[in-house]
Amino acid sequence: MNRRLAFRIIFLFLIVFLLTYVFIHHDLYEFFVNKEKGIGFINSFHPYDEIVFILLQIMQVVAAPIPGEATGLIGGYLYGPILGTIYSTIGLTIGSWLAFIIARFFGMPLVEKVVSSDVLKKFDHFMEHRGILVSFLLFLIPGLPKDYLCYIMGLSHMKTWHFLTISTVGRLLGTLMLTITGSCVRNGQYRALFILVGVSSIVFVAAYFYRDKLLEKLKKKAA
Repeated sequence: MNRRLAFRIIFLFLIVFLLTYVFIHHDLYEFFVNKEKGIGFINSFHPYDEIVFILLQIMQVVAAPIPGEATGLIGGYLYGPILGTIYSTIGLTIGSWLAFIIARFFGMPLVEKVVSSDVLKKFDHFMEHRGILVSFLLFLIPGLPKDYLCYIMGLSHMKTWHFLTISTVGRLLGTLMLTITGSCVRNGQYRALFILVGVSSIVFVAAYFYRDKLLEKLKKKAA
């Protein structure tokens, strides 16, 4: 067994251990959507709370159905806009990489268990026509299932470093917005929060209602 594969297996076991711990001691879904419970859990590991937060960000990507918005907000609430964005980006990047290599290693049988058939059908075209610009735009468009995309792109022949660049940069704007929102909540900056939430809502709603049209345009571009 080479060192790279051994590292991946050890890291995967670490994620599974943390996932098991949270599942035993907390209601898993409530933990990721309940800000107070998440903050209390992370703070209980001080002075290693930053590491735990990064591991949670990794876990919410690998366990794709878990919503990731709450952890992004918690990062801004606990660590501020700069460190919160950095810690979230580290966790999301590692989590995306893990989902990508898990899909590449185990193939379609595992991906079909993680990703719903509807999502697979919607994005199978992009798996076959893996243009870097198109893949980047998929991560950039709000409302698209980015954690699922990590698994789907793992089935393609895309180079790992291409994928990591695309997923990291594509997630950055959304991560920054969530982190700043969490920071505004903690500091009571309600005017800034109102503006940020308003702008984000407009962008998200527009992207949600036009995402099918955007996907069709991207399919044509990919082809």
